[in-house]
Formats: sequence, structure tokens, C-alpha cells
Amino acid sequence: MAADTAPSLADVLRARGLRLTAQRQLVLEAVQRLGHATPEQVHQAVCATAAGVNITTIYRTLELLEGLGLVTHTHLSHGAPTYHVPGERSHLHLVCHRCGAIDEAPLSLMGPLAEQLRSERGFRLDIGHMALFGTCADCAEQTS
Repeated sequence: MAADTAPSLADVLRARGLRLTAQRQLVLEAVQRLGHATPEQVHQAVCATAAGVNITTIYRTLELLEGLGLVTHTHLSHGAPTYHVPGERSHLHLVCHRCGAIDEAPLSLMGPLAEQLRSERGFRLDIGHMALFGTCADCAEQTS
């Protein structure tokens, strides 16, 4: 869906019988602006505008927004999930162990593996929530 034809947050909430609140708007805007962010990072960004918003509100709002399909999460480490806006193209997350940088790669890279796992083991790989860990090009260059 093109960005200019995408329903607004207010429209999506109204369709579910929910109302638009400042906190919901701020949380969605923070995720959009940050790209990939933990609830704590979203909280920091929201508090820069609205100091009274607590972390519990952030978690509840992220859960609601995910249920509405407006954000999604991926586990990029052993810590909190990382939220991002689902784009027109899904992607793999490439996470650097050394510097923590997050890059993206097309899901098609995992197609052959997903098909092999399905055909040989009956296992259906959830590629959309996948993160691959390694060393980014910049860090690899520094150790050469």
C-alpha cells in the first residue's frame, strides 16, 4: 500500500472502535522516526515530547499497534524486542555483534533454506522475524 493511500492511525483505531490518544500517536511516530527501536528507546523518544508517559504505556501501546498491523517486532538480541514499521518489503535483520549496527537484507536470501527445511523436515521457517548475527563490514575491516 502506498504511503499516500495508507489509512491514518486515527482511521485504523476508529475502525476498531478505539480512539486516537496523544500517547498512541507519539509512540507510532517514534517507531517511524527511529527505524528499529526497543521499547526503552521509544520511551526515551516519547518522553522528549511528553515527559509524563511511563514505560508501561509504551509497552501496551506497542502491543496495540502491533495487533493493528502498524508495527512489528523482531528479537535482535537476548534483550527486549525491537519494533519497526512493516514496510512494503519485508527484510532480514543483520546485526553486528561488535558495534550493534542493524542492516537489512532481502528475505529472498533465505528462500532456499526455508524451502529445504520445509521439504526435508516439514518445518516452516518464520523468515519475517529473523535476525542474523555476525560482523558488519566496517568492524570486519577494523580487525583486518
